[in-house]
Amino acid sequence: MSENNLYTVAFYNLENLFDTVNDPNILDEDFTEEGRLHWDEDRYENKIHKLGKAISYIGEKSHSAPPVLLGVAEVENKKVLNDLIATEALADANYKYIHYNSPDERGIDTALLYQEDAFEVIRSKAIPLLVYNEEGIRDYTRDILHVFGKLNDEEVHVFVNHWPSRRQGAGETDYKRIAAAKTLHTVIDQIKVQEANPKFIIMGDFNDDPNSTSIKEHLVTADFYNPMEKLLIPDERGTLVHKFSWNVFDQIIISTNFFDAYRSKLTFLKADILDEHFLTEWNDKYKGFPFRTYVGRKYLGGYSDHFPVFIQLKKS
Repeated sequence: MSENNLYTVAFYNLENLFDTVNDPNILDEDFTEEGRLHWDEDRYENKIHKLGKAISYIGEKSHSAPPVLLGVAEVENKKVLNDLIATEALADANYKYIHYNSPDERGIDTALLYQEDAFEVIRSKAIPLLVYNEEGIRDYTRDILHVFGKLNDEEVHVFVNHWPSRRQGAGETDYKRIAAAKTLHTVIDQIKVQEANPKFIIMGDFNDDPNSTSIKEHLVTADFYNPMEKLLIPDERGTLVHKFSWNVFDQIIISTNFFDAYRSKLTFLKADILDEHFLTEWNDKYKGFPFRTYVGRKYLGGYSDHFPVFIQLKKS
């Protein structure tokens, strides 16, 4: 198969991609030169360079071009996105992006990078995620980014997610991610009423695995397919590690009409995790784990605590 017949679509949690300037409106003080993490220009530029390199490798074994669509999480603002797409590794891709500031207290947002010559943006919006605790207090978390556009002259709805974390425990915070799944499905159901046979790509860091309740029971309904379900091997492979066990919180889920080779100009081919050696730890204890930027306050100078995930679509 000619690589010109392929598109790579990817998602990558960039692990706290902050600039070095203190923004008084968000909790970013740690990521300043005087802050707890001593985040300076050298460390920032090193991370930007490394992330650009990693993104340029996504899917390159079967397709030499970088992803035509790339959802990202944990970006602070437009400056870091501009710096990222201007890196030497990505400059030729001519990326544009869609980004909205979210109400997250730390100021970390999602965004969608796209190659303008391949993807035409028709419209976009941020979908507020309204989650409340038992006391009725809102948990200010990331919005869901919705971008509607044309890829290979095919209309596609792309959703970029970064669902609430498990910081207080998986079971204690389940309801937040279930609320996110329900919010997303409300939008999807509205689109299905308005459009005939719409196509969907749902990507993100869901802070849940493919077999978790929020994903399995509330997001992946009969007309969706989750290729990431086959990629999680708890003792061997995943996209991030917690307590020495793998998870696949980073997922790309597609509507099943991507399998319709007769009526579709885009059909699903494969899914994978980019877990190449250069993205991994070399310390024996953590060998093979994602080579991250920080562990606690200790600076490692790596890429991210997540591996990127991707799917490849065949053009017809």
